[in-house]
Amino acid sequence: MNRVYGVIGVKSKMANWNADFSGRPKSTTDGKVFGSDKAFKYPIKKMWETEGEKVLYIKSYKADNKGNLQARTLAERFNQLFDKDVKDIKDKKEILKYLFTAIDVKNFGATFAEGSNNLSITGAVQVGQGMNKYEGTDTVIQDILSPFTDATKEGAQNTSIGKKIVSNEAHYFYPFSVNPENYDIYTSEIEDLEGYTKKDYEKFKEGCLVAATAYNTNSKMGCENEFAIFVECKENSKLYLANLDQYIEFIKEENDKDIIDLSKLEEILNDEKVKGEIEKVEIYYNSYTTKLVGACESDIVRELF
Repeated sequence: MNRVYGVIGVKSKMANWNADFSGRPKSTTDGKVFGSDKAFKYPIKKMWETEGEKVLYIKSYKADNKGNLQARTLAERFNQLFDKDVKDIKDKKEILKYLFTAIDVKNFGATFAEGSNNLSITGAVQVGQGMNKYEGTDTVIQDILSPFTDATKEGAQNTSIGKKIVSNEAHYFYPFSVNPENYDIYTSEIEDLEGYTKKDYEKFKEGCLVAATAYNTNSKMGCENEFAIFVECKENSKLYLANLDQYIEFIKEENDKDIIDLSKLEEILNDEKVKGEIEKVEIYYNSYTTKLVGACESDIVRELF
């Protein structure tokens, strides 16, 4: 498995891709809207879980003695997923073998601190923050009338009013890198431990292309995958690239069609020193809503839908 660099684009229209604790779309101190790497990973992990893959770092519930539902601890989730009590495992190498069978750990790594086991795995896949590149983004607050009165207010006669907060439109671009060598430190010391494989990468790639679209909750309805680029290095390549999202521009045409401009990025990828280190460049986009600018003829361009 070779190293890969890329960018994933997620569109949010009258939806809230990643809310802060106030319910508003997450933003920096100077007001720039962005999505965290956690917001990017969660729909992918939900997709994997739906497909029957082992996913460790995802919320699950158990019933307590009184019949109430409460979230499991990390140790309880480990025990449930692997049918093994973590307290009975004294060898950290054995813990690592279990962790590496979970698809989310295999891709994104893990921090596992339970009892005497304190492990930190740097994931083969690293994802940056997804900055919104659309300048016309505004926050929309909708009042919602509930069909019920507020039981906490004595004598309440009118039904309560809630709020739904969304962005009118936002376009998030997430940079990522895939470095299988991150696991060499473990595979070289632990017998029969499988490192990062082509199959693991294909699972991640599938999530990058469809997970946001597939994950439809009330606030995420209107969020969808709209763009992806995967730059795969040649075997044993020594090429190291900075985050690629900074070389991508997003604008709107007068007819409201989205334009993703790759001109600056393609200029970098076609530099002689860089091009010779690249095995292939794959680009995915939705041609019904989006127009690509700057893609080269040598790129492999495919439809998202």
